[in-house]
Amino acid sequence: MMIVSKHTAADGATAALREMILAGQLKPGERVHQDHLSELLGLSRTPLRTALATLTTDGLLDYEANCGYRVREFSLDTIRSVFEIRSVLEAQACRIAARLGCSDDMLDKLDALLKRGDDILASGELKPAALPDWRRMNVDFHETIIHAANNPLLGEFVGRTHNVPMVSDRVILWDDFYIIQRSHDDHHRITRALRHREGERAAAIMNEHVSFAGDLLIDRLGTDPEAAVQHLIGAAGVSKFKMKKAK
Repeated sequence: MMIVSKHTAADGATAALREMILAGQLKPGERVHQDHLSELLGLSRTPLRTALATLTTDGLLDYEANCGYRVREFSLDTIRSVFEIRSVLEAQACRIAARLGCSDDMLDKLDALLKRGDDILASGELKPAALPDWRRMNVDFHETIIHAANNPLLGEFVGRTHNVPMVSDRVILWDDFYIIQRSHDDHHRITRALRHREGERAAAIMNEHVSFAGDLLIDRLGTDPEAAVQHLIGAAGVSKFKMKKAK
């Protein structure tokens, strides 16, 4: 039945717009132009309206009568506070995952993600075209650990922190090789601690990993917000958000 296609179109539009907001392609405070997005995503207005309403409920958009939708803006203090929450929650996920013990399949997946990151950094420079692959690797790494904790409520709470633009693990300042290399070294050390079921060690590294990313971002946003946003957008293109129209 065609009802399934309509639901799929709305869900796809929601996922695409969420990604665009969290990746910085739609900037905080920016007005959302429905005609432009409809053409960009290859969608009719109906699933797009559903997606906008969903993202407003989720807190990513603001709606004003006669003005339409805007990407919600968050203060630096709010961003700092949410990073603090995220660092604690993801550290707790490490503790739980280590206590439960990661399966061989889970550890193999983490190892594969580490290898992907190693390959991206092997050239010794941050190539703009490599940013989307790095972002996907980074998201998969964090989500794999959350999944390993096997705690749906914890996962839900972490997901809420990622709903604050600039706090998501999709946000990458892609302009300093040393910082990216340091971040990936954290990934290696977290995985090593999880493999040996060293929960407190993994938690401490993850807490510092997320906190450092937050401190760096807040410093950039405070001193040169426009430049920071441009780095966040980086090489992310809109082509990956293209979808077919629902029939």
